[in-house]
Amino acid sequence: MAITVIPQPDQTADVLPSPPDVVITPCGRWPPPYYLEDNLRRVAPYHFTYNTNVKERWRGRELLDIFRDEFRDRPEEYYKDAIDTGKIQVNGKPSSVTAHVKNGDVISHTLHRHEPPVTAQPIGIVHEDNDMIVINKPAGVPVHPTGRYNYNSVTEIMRAERGHQWNPLPCNRLDRLTSGVMFIGKHKKAAEALTDQLMSRTVRKEYVARVRGEFPTEDVVCDQPILQISPKLGLNRVRANGKEAKTVFRRLAYYPQQPVSLSGAAPGAGYSIVRCLPLTGRTHQLRVHLQFLGHPITNDPIYANRRVFGPALGQSASTASDDEDVMSRLSRMGKDDVADAVAYEDEMVEDYNKKKAEKMTGELCELCQTPLYSDPGVHELGIYLHAMKYADAGGRWAYETDLPAWALPPKGHDGPMGVTAESDPVAVVEKGDSECL
Repeated sequence: MAITVIPQPDQTADVLPSPPDVVITPCGRWPPPYYLEDNLRRVAPYHFTYNTNVKERWRGRELLDIFRDEFRDRPEEYYKDAIDTGKIQVNGKPSSVTAHVKNGDVISHTLHRHEPPVTAQPIGIVHEDNDMIVINKPAGVPVHPTGRYNYNSVTEIMRAERGHQWNPLPCNRLDRLTSGVMFIGKHKKAAEALTDQLMSRTVRKEYVARVRGEFPTEDVVCDQPILQISPKLGLNRVRANGKEAKTVFRRLAYYPQQPVSLSGAAPGAGYSIVRCLPLTGRTHQLRVHLQFLGHPITNDPIYANRRVFGPALGQSASTASDDEDVMSRLSRMGKDDVADAVAYEDEMVEDYNKKKAEKMTGELCELCQTPLYSDPGVHELGIYLHAMKYADAGGRWAYETDLPAWALPPKGHDGPMGVTAESDPVAVVEKGDSECL
């Protein structure tokens, strides 16, 4: 496999210096190598080159240390060999495991890529005009290429559907595991206009979640600050030195009885459907605030995981006393044992689905020796968190989806089939906050 280095054009000394050389993928794949099987969208393995600008926290660190600490999908031995054999380069040139990276460097990594499958559920269209597409994003699909995902992302799936030259421009982002309303600009001007509006906090966002236990009937405002604990593991927690965060919650329904109880939860613990109004936009804000309140999202593989957080599931935890233990246990999810990935608090997960979960199989790719994973179970393709509505605070526009199936009354129970103005959580927000939504 030949690796091509693209030299950058020369520039005069009185302007900007030439950017570093980068490595490009040996050959492009179009159309993307998708195929649908077992209700999953799959991608055949292919070669691909990542080009990454050195992040601020990487500056001055050794190359191998960065890959070992920041990327968890392959073992350290793989990254050492990739550096030694030139699969990983810096500024288009071979490097060494002890080389220190600096500001402005570009790290290239060419590998045989094995993308995880995602749901075969299509991307729903809520509204479309000449400027914008409002979509209903399926759970479990990342917005942009990231980590182990490239073609299995919202932007690349939409590009494959609409043509190679079309460039989808997401204006807001949702976590990979979250479903719901997203805005895709058709051209730069429209995308910039809506992005500016979202950044200025003149758009009201409303989510719905299915959470553990009986959520209070009264409205709950959580204003605990949130700190990123581990970017590698995607872990965020309530901390006094974190960033300001505020969410308003209102219960929509409570269902006290469960058909089955396989996760070890107390019989009859039940679950609640909760409407969530985030007044800030921190990473994992709703998931972290709900965990802190003692009502984590029932199938959240991180924040409702007993093997990671213990029986209390991190309720009211706001100190760093157990951070190292939590990160150690979280890092083993999906690697050593299936149960590590499915020990969360969802009583609805059937025993069959618990056994069918993503983990290392012990097998290796014949071409590149990459450790192979089993397919994710249905319960691992998303969490019970849905961006249900985005609306302009001035009333000029609003886009909304129906309640997702998991938020509807279970069989044998009566309950709300939708939302009403009376269940609107914005009613409890102070006047100053409501004016800046």
